[in-house]
Amino acid sequence: MKKIILIVFFFLTAVCAVDVPAYAQKGTVGELPKEESLEAVVEKVLEEKQVKPMDLTEKQLYQKLELLVTKGSLKDKKIVVESGSLPIANNLKYQVGDQVIVTYTKDNEGNDVFYITDFVRRKPLFWLLLIFVAMALVVGRWQGGSSLLGMGVSFLVIFKFILPQILAGNDPVLTAILGSLVIIPATFLLSHGVNRKTLMAVLGTLISLVVTGVLAIVFAGLTKLSGFSSEEAGFLQAYKPGLINMKGLLLAGIIIGLIGVLDDITISQAAVVQQLKNANEKLKTKELYRQAMAVGKDHIASMVNTLILVYAGAALPLLILFVDNPHPFLEVINYEIIAEEVVRTLVGSIGLILAVPITTFIASLTVKKA
Repeated sequence: MKKIILIVFFFLTAVCAVDVPAYAQKGTVGELPKEESLEAVVEKVLEEKQVKPMDLTEKQLYQKLELLVTKGSLKDKKIVVESGSLPIANNLKYQVGDQVIVTYTKDNEGNDVFYITDFVRRKPLFWLLLIFVAMALVVGRWQGGSSLLGMGVSFLVIFKFILPQILAGNDPVLTAILGSLVIIPATFLLSHGVNRKTLMAVLGTLISLVVTGVLAIVFAGLTKLSGFSSEEAGFLQAYKPGLINMKGLLLAGIIIGLIGVLDDITISQAAVVQQLKNANEKLKTKELYRQAMAVGKDHIASMVNTLILVYAGAALPLLILFVDNPHPFLEVINYEIIAEEVVRTLVGSIGLILAVPITTFIASLTVKKA
């Protein structure tokens, strides 16, 4: 029976992973200059000095660099790139051995134009991922390995189903809910095994997620949120004008962001109820619920605080902008960019709080001694 359940969820995941039809439209309004991203390594610093480009009041670093192209149409060729000749907010200093990404294009006269756009970060990212996987396997053993597999399922569903469907113009909220119906059972079962505790946690999570989704829809409407408060939303609208429901995208983000937090608290509460039942088989539903909720209150206190800090950390640059704002607090809190974060944080926290009594009640009704 357990194998059958796992096969079903893997099948559903595979269905979600099928690529949706191409949604990009051919043809653009006016042709942009063709660009190519090259990868290169800094071989020499030919010149380095302080300059004052254009209307800047302060000097900034200027460097003339010799690069060896390691990837792209100019592979193994040496190029010269200037950095800092134009005003730039984030003026970086490059050193010999730095691996960088270079945009290669041509000007109106057909001359080659090169400029550094970023660093190549794959190696440190790979090592960080390797450390994470190793720690999960060493500490968590088989359960850590299955959790990694569950994480892979989540990414697969998000990048192969949820995002393509939203970009294709489908309703973001409905898409997020459908994706969650695969992510939640699959990741829970892979991480915690096929057992009564996991199934109770899955049910509690799904119910809590539905309640949270309803709250998000209601209060996003009451606060008149449009979903256009961020720069990314503006870029998306320019890239796909009118295709993506930005308000729906905001709500979908709230739903997906809450799934991982609900996993922790619903599994914990289901496990508490199970252990209480194992310790004393004579405990009735009411007493099981009461004792498990005593632990659940601690979960609520710690997890709500965690959620608030996570959101505050993600929005730290935004919060700093409003610390020394001359406008009064009641005016600042009314800005959509702030109101959006408030709704996201409070709705997520309410869903988290509700998950505790919902899961505890379900577990108390259905638990049996293991």
